[in-house]
Amino acid sequence: MRALVGHRLLMISVGVVLIFDAQGRLLLGRRTDDGEWGAVGGIMEPGETIEETARRETREEVGLELGELTFLGVGSGPEYAHTYPNGDQVISVCVVYAARYTGAPIVPDPAEVLEAAFFAPDALPAGHRPSVDRYLRMAEKLDRRVW
Repeated sequence: MRALVGHRLLMISVGVVLIFDAQGRLLLGRRTDDGEWGAVGGIMEPGETIEETARRETREEVGLELGELTFLGVGSGPEYAHTYPNGDQVISVCVVYAARYTGAPIVPDPAEVLEAAFFAPDALPAGHRPSVDRYLRMAEKLDRRVW
């Protein structure tokens, strides 16, 4: 697609998963493309459901198989626009889920994730994406027993 449109703005569908451990901390990955910390997730591929996207991206990025997903909401609008360091521009429609961390080993894919770690929602790392704050506001509506 980029070969056809160059760096111009594309609208993309994204599946995101907020993975919480037993202490209520959120798993974030520091991305290889821009160095920012972000929630696990990525772009939907043709033929996938958005839930399949969220599960696939979780496997690819941090090596985890997810159990039950809880739907949190959909984020869209100008605040979901992003320009990558290479100049590619996107605006996302993000479908956001929550999941429990099962304790399985976290194995970041070095092509996508420089490192992964859990953070308390009130102690997110410097350089986290603004979208993480928006996703956490969606999660505040949940009963914490869900995570």
